[in-house]
Amino acid sequence: MDLNSDLGEGFGRWSLGDDDALLGIVTSANVACGFHGGDPSIMRRVCAAAAARGVAIGAQVGYPDLAGFGRRFIDMDPGELTDAVTYQIGALDAFARQAGSRVAYVKPHGALYNAIVHHEVQAAAVVDAVRPWAVPVLGLPGSAVLRLAVDAGVHPVAEAFADRAYRADGSLVSRSEPGAVIHDRDMVCARSVRMAVDGTVVAVDGTEVAVGPASLCVHGDTPGAVELARAVRAALESAGVALSPFARP
Repeated sequence: MDLNSDLGEGFGRWSLGDDDALLGIVTSANVACGFHGGDPSIMRRVCAAAAARGVAIGAQVGYPDLAGFGRRFIDMDPGELTDAVTYQIGALDAFARQAGSRVAYVKPHGALYNAIVHHEVQAAAVVDAVRPWAVPVLGLPGSAVLRLAVDAGVHPVAEAFADRAYRADGSLVSRSEPGAVIHDRDMVCARSVRMAVDGTVVAVDGTEVAVGPASLCVHGDTPGAVELARAVRAALESAGVALSPFARP
């Protein structure tokens, strides 16, 4: 099982999360590429630190929405969205290669991630951007982007969230709703082990939902993120789950 987290999401003098500490816990790093968070210097530093630790580097691409942290849907022209995603992957790959590594996968962020669960046009635009790089794309199980990725010859990787609440249809509860983010450490750890071992998670209405993830995400921007990620890793290892990147660093 892979354990990933969103890193490099600060901007200029504004810091967010403890990137260095999380890089000592996770196996893959979703690095912000400057559109929803991050800037060139942060991208360089996180890529260098990830490469030094053998952590896989993923391009966390999003809408051009620094003010909204990429959590607002933008009805972009599909060609412009493809260009924006391509731009972000290329920028991060430059820093990853400078550090002796590479962009090993792509993970959309925030509103874009949620949109391409059902938005066929935007999902296709993202796949069009990822395809030339010949790297996997992370997405929600059953999403349009993973289905279209298969059709385009892009390797789809199903992802589950250790600290997010699910609906019965397998989608995530919106962050605008109470309980969307789970903060109870024991609950997060138990859900993580269940998803890794049994491939299922219990939705907010009690429904058992099949997720079958190859990667688990613990968010790096929530309070106590480092301690939570460390606890999740320990719980997985105690359950006999071996942790390694799903993509070669």
